[in-house]
Amino acid sequence: MKEERISVFDIFKIGIGPSSSHTLGPWRAAQQFLNVVKSRGKLDQVRAVYVHLYGSLAKTGKGHGTDIAVILGLSGYDPVSIETRAIDQILADIASQETTLLHGEMEICFSPKEHVVFHRNESLPFHPNGLTFIADCTDSTLQETYYSIGGGFVIQEGENQGGVTSLISLPFPIDYASDLLKWHKVSGKTIWEIVLENEKAWRDEATIRTDLMQIWRVMQDSIFHGCQAAGELPGGLHVRRRAAALNRKLLQEQDCAGCADWVDKIRAGGTGFNYTLDWVSCFALAVNEENASYSRVVTAPTNGAAGVIPAVIQFYITFCGGTDEDIFKFLLTAGEIGSIFKKGATISAAMGGCQAEIGVSSAMAAAGLAQVSGGSVEQCLMAAEIAMEHHLGLTCDPVGGLVQIPCIERNTMGAIKAITASQLALQSNPDNAKVSLDNVVQTMWQTALDMNHRYKETSEGGLAVNIPISLSEC
Repeated sequence: MKEERISVFDIFKIGIGPSSSHTLGPWRAAQQFLNVVKSRGKLDQVRAVYVHLYGSLAKTGKGHGTDIAVILGLSGYDPVSIETRAIDQILADIASQETTLLHGEMEICFSPKEHVVFHRNESLPFHPNGLTFIADCTDSTLQETYYSIGGGFVIQEGENQGGVTSLISLPFPIDYASDLLKWHKVSGKTIWEIVLENEKAWRDEATIRTDLMQIWRVMQDSIFHGCQAAGELPGGLHVRRRAAALNRKLLQEQDCAGCADWVDKIRAGGTGFNYTLDWVSCFALAVNEENASYSRVVTAPTNGAAGVIPAVIQFYITFCGGTDEDIFKFLLTAGEIGSIFKKGATISAAMGGCQAEIGVSSAMAAAGLAQVSGGSVEQCLMAAEIAMEHHLGLTCDPVGGLVQIPCIERNTMGAIKAITASQLALQSNPDNAKVSLDNVVQTMWQTALDMNHRYKETSEGGLAVNIPISLSEC
């Protein structure tokens, strides 16, 4: 395993849907390429830019908005700050005028149909999500290749394989779950306390708290907005949004004055099993319907799995009395579990199937929930192991290359499994466990290597070929 030092804020990134590896990653790659162009003093010499998409980025790039992402990235827009409601008009203007402002500064000719090229039958050797940028300048040509390796992580060809360049020294370096146990025994600290000490190597505690609560606000906004938005999802599958209708049914058509009032009205409805289960599903559906609509979400650890952790946190806040401090502890714990999976396996569906997305997010949520529910370090790790163990082998087979079927419903399953895994761990003695978290991480990676490529985000297997919808309709 290559040593990586990954912050919680590398795992949780604010961005635009529908995919962290196919949308956010390529967007960041475009920005990185522009930085290279600027650093070489070539921006004002650029006459044209071509983007070549390979492998999974080419095969499912249309459905995932990869072309949209690179166009917006090259045009100087950032996924954290762009006004999402303006995206359609921005793209329409670029397409009609066949020009764009490179880096928001330099006007160049740009035709999306000509300058973004999909190589659907060709893959680059290092990773299925490869893309190459070529800038034709007045006196030279600049070319760089990047790989979007999952969760919004991007590496330039020739860089370290993890996508994290920080060589920072941490007080509690962690590569395996066993490292967490070791540091716990040495220091007596819980998982979130260990992670907090590591995070202080990057930023002060006040900033950590502020920034994590901002992460949560974006998550909760995606839940609340998704629960109000009806209609049909874009892309050609004609999938109708369900969260808003379920929300109104469960609230018995009550109107809400805002998010806080909405939560109060949910609580007033009771705590019955079916009622609570319906709300967990509603929370998860809402986030991933927002994700499928090119709205702002948080990678957790990916966009395709963005609904699991918010749904579980909202469940804990709403039905278990969770506080802001609990959210803080939850995210620190969950983030470290995601980091362990990234280091020891993958969080890219193009590398490992959906076990790498929904499976990892469920494991992260299970550990976070166990932490705030009073679980020991051993029980938190056991919760993560249980959640992933029952996602092993899960394929990624998006119908039409869109992050909709079966992706949106899978977030509800991941959230429920996380809650179940946490409960099982809290009622168990980890000393009797036969499978460790490190065992399951290793098994997940071996399973990923064995999995047929058709089930790794290519839309060439599974549901994607058994649903009577052609890719041309999407």
